[in-house]
Amino acid sequence: MAGIYIHIPFCKQACYYCDFHFSTSLKKKDELLAALKKELQLRKNEFEDTTVETIYFGGGTPSLLSQNELEEILDSVYDNYSIVNNAEITLEANPDDLSKSKILDLSKSAVNRLSIGVQSFFDADLKLMNRAHSAVEAELSLELARDYFNNISIDLIYGIPGASNEQWTQNIEKALSFKVPHISSYALTVEPKTALASFIEKGLVENVDDEKAHDQFHLLKAKLEDEGFVHYELSNFGKEGYFSQNNSAYWQGKPYLGIGPSAHSFNGIQRGWNVRNNTKYIKTLQQNQLPIEQETLTTTDRYNEYIMTGLRTIWGVSLDKIKNDFGTIYLDYLFEQAQVFINEHLLYIDDSHLRVTKKGQFLSDGIASQLFKLNLS
Repeated sequence: MAGIYIHIPFCKQACYYCDFHFSTSLKKKDELLAALKKELQLRKNEFEDTTVETIYFGGGTPSLLSQNELEEILDSVYDNYSIVNNAEITLEANPDDLSKSKILDLSKSAVNRLSIGVQSFFDADLKLMNRAHSAVEAELSLELARDYFNNISIDLIYGIPGASNEQWTQNIEKALSFKVPHISSYALTVEPKTALASFIEKGLVENVDDEKAHDQFHLLKAKLEDEGFVHYELSNFGKEGYFSQNNSAYWQGKPYLGIGPSAHSFNGIQRGWNVRNNTKYIKTLQQNQLPIEQETLTTTDRYNEYIMTGLRTIWGVSLDKIKNDFGTIYLDYLFEQAQVFINEHLLYIDDSHLRVTKKGQFLSDGIASQLFKLNLS
């Protein structure tokens, strides 16, 4: 089983914190959508013997696409790939795009999961991040969406400068009031060369407070788990039966195709990435060539990636997999490096799996980096 990720690199306006690839100009939208369909066709042999179980429209802002544009891309996927029945098909959407007519159209399409980028239910937060929607639009979009979709995910951001723990708790409670079965939540990160980084450097916005973000993460975790959500990955909480199949496949090392400018792909041995430029992407595909670079992962690369993704999830790192896929030298190294974190009650071993404790969850990426192997081929 495998997945297909389709990157739609267009947005109405630039969020101050975002470093994803996108353009606020739609002038080349038609050419780019044609290029997406061409890439899907040219790469079908990569999944010749593989069945696709998830399709994910990310961005950018995929909800900017018209119904016809979305259906044409999906038709190209189904024409060129073997898709399971009832495949999970996710569309990332901004609240300001989700009018009643838009949601009704989507409900009649193959899309069966919405990931709605709310980020906050407070206008001050949305203004600070330069989001295109208002708090009222966020609430209205969810009221409308839940009438037509069962599988809805909300994105929320914590650690926003100036946002108190009380305000964050209100954000969580508001999200829960819509009875959605999945919430993804991320700490606000100051990425280099973003507008947010510039504002902080100039003193126009206060810097992110890591201690406050840590506190808000634990508030989120406690509140959602009390409401029956499973904290199945560092940034993801879902009711049983509503975990993101697409993202879970990434974390479990399943192959996926990344279609579109800047999209990444993985086949278990090689990782590839498309050019991060709309014009170059279009021109290359117009010449029936693929705008992709690839690298073959070493054993150490694959071990490190498995450690990073495994520790972020409830499934943890399988010690049997480490031994069978990478060898006893890696297993011995892992035990050696992990011991200090086990002693500090940040990691524990259960049923032949290495997992993070509740105390260690917020630190899982940093812990993983200390378990990486750096000197083997």
